[in-house]
Amino acid sequence: MLRVWYPGKYFKSAMTVFKIWRTKDSDEHFARSLVAEHNLSPLLARVLSGYNFADPGAALKFLEPKLKDVSDPFLIPRMDTAVQRIWQAIAAGENITVFGDYDVDGIVSTVLLVKILLRLGARSVIPCLPDRLEEGYGFSVTAIERSLRPVKPSLIITVDCGVTAIESAEYVKKSGIDLIITDHHEPKGDLPSALAVINPKLGKSDAMKKLAGVGVAFKLCHALLKQGKKEKNPGADFDLKEYLDLVAAGTVADVVPLTDENRIFVRHGLTRMNRAGQSVWQKLKEAAGLSGKLDAYHLAYCIAPRLNAAGRLESAETALELFMTDDENRAGLIAEKLDKTNRERQAIEKQIIKEAMAEIDGYFKPEIHYGIVAGRRSWHVGVIGIVASRLAARYNRPVVVIGFDEHGKGRGSGRSVAGYNILNGLNECREALNGFGGHELAAGLDIDDNKTEEFRDLFNKAAERQLKGKNLAPVITLNAWIQLDEITKETFDALEKLAPFGQDNPRPVFAARGVRITAPPRVMAGKHLRFNVSDGKAIVAAVAFNHAKSVTGREIPEGELDLAFNIRKNSFNGSENLELNILDYRKTSASPD
Repeated sequence: MLRVWYPGKYFKSAMTVFKIWRTKDSDEHFARSLVAEHNLSPLLARVLSGYNFADPGAALKFLEPKLKDVSDPFLIPRMDTAVQRIWQAIAAGENITVFGDYDVDGIVSTVLLVKILLRLGARSVIPCLPDRLEEGYGFSVTAIERSLRPVKPSLIITVDCGVTAIESAEYVKKSGIDLIITDHHEPKGDLPSALAVINPKLGKSDAMKKLAGVGVAFKLCHALLKQGKKEKNPGADFDLKEYLDLVAAGTVADVVPLTDENRIFVRHGLTRMNRAGQSVWQKLKEAAGLSGKLDAYHLAYCIAPRLNAAGRLESAETALELFMTDDENRAGLIAEKLDKTNRERQAIEKQIIKEAMAEIDGYFKPEIHYGIVAGRRSWHVGVIGIVASRLAARYNRPVVVIGFDEHGKGRGSGRSVAGYNILNGLNECREALNGFGGHELAAGLDIDDNKTEEFRDLFNKAAERQLKGKNLAPVITLNAWIQLDEITKETFDALEKLAPFGQDNPRPVFAARGVRITAPPRVMAGKHLRFNVSDGKAIVAAVAFNHAKSVTGREIPEGELDLAFNIRKNSFNGSENLELNILDYRKTSASPD
């Protein structure tokens, strides 16, 4: 049983923890002005009033993200140098290699740049993705050596990787090849020796610092097109909006904030994705068993896992081919293969999670263990990132999961929790690691098995320094308390203007006080609950995924309840109904928080 710290005492829970409910501050005057002056739905206005917009104009701009508001790509340092060199390569018919990564962001970044370069008139553009199992993450010397065998290029352009690849950049330089790096990861110390390092984190634009790797690649493409049109190059006569579906996919899959420019790209990219004739996305939808329009949720939880599965278990080249082929039959076969590989990945992941939880539950004490490290020789390094995410959510601690090979060489993947920068934590453990890199919330590392215990101790101490004394129970942030009769089709449609939902822009969470379940909940698939709730004014259907007692160890209390929920649309047998997607429940409280 997992002991969980929660305001002043310990509770026990089989799988989930008791959560803290916190209601966002809102500005009633701001909300009233949005309703009166701009005719917004009252509930939408209440939600927007908690977003800390400077004025109503900023709120309206958020609701209608426009491509004209994206920033000038030349604001990124060294962009002019990169553009000049690439146009030179195009004009001279040079061989160009685009080097990406094996995740969705890296794959679509590669596809985007390859397609744009060819359309601009490049004679030879060769895509290259690293092999996760043989070469590891990023722009490694091993992967570069392999990429040079087919045709030696005079120019290599990286996408979604390279900003920390000091040794690899030196290797490329000694090989007499020019190098342009485009990346969005955090730089560490000195930059690689390249003709240009294109990374928004080196510039002054805060909005661009949140871009995914594909967003940075798109900025490079935008700059190339602007320069090409300025110089009246014949290839630069197309609209980049045609490629925003790729930008949307990589941005959502990489879990970067869906605010600012990312929000603009994803909103317009989804529109492009859902247009008739977009065969790649249609094939992926069919393989995933999806119907209707794709949204950010589908990209994150249905499409991205299938695209990632190729690089996790086999070769990311399979997903690359899906986007590069013009043969619809071939695309369909690849999509089906990706779906099969994803199911294999799920089975492997399930087994590793089971083993990891059994190990961790045997020792875990929340007052002692602030950072968790788990690793075994049998664990597949292709899925350890997903396992780390699941474990971080379960224990609400930063987690590193490591898979070791038969020689004791380990690759680890780390995931963090809100308020803890795992990259900084790994930096405090660097003496036990062979290398590491990544983001504030996600990172990768290399380690020898004889350093595991040292690393476990250092990682826990680093996390303890930041997290000790903090209430680490997960928090549900509520946008507003509402009455059930406020849930209408008109309200739901208005709230959908806040989409796309994702990182830093979650679907609104509401709460209702003093409701009652009208009849005993029905258990579905042994783990979900379905029931109706009433507050005396309205009766609304509700579904609580993974909330059966067999999963949580909790019974829903009898009598009056407070419910925290999203509002979702349930489509079944041709009919559509609104219902509550229950996130948490409790006995009715005297006050909201």
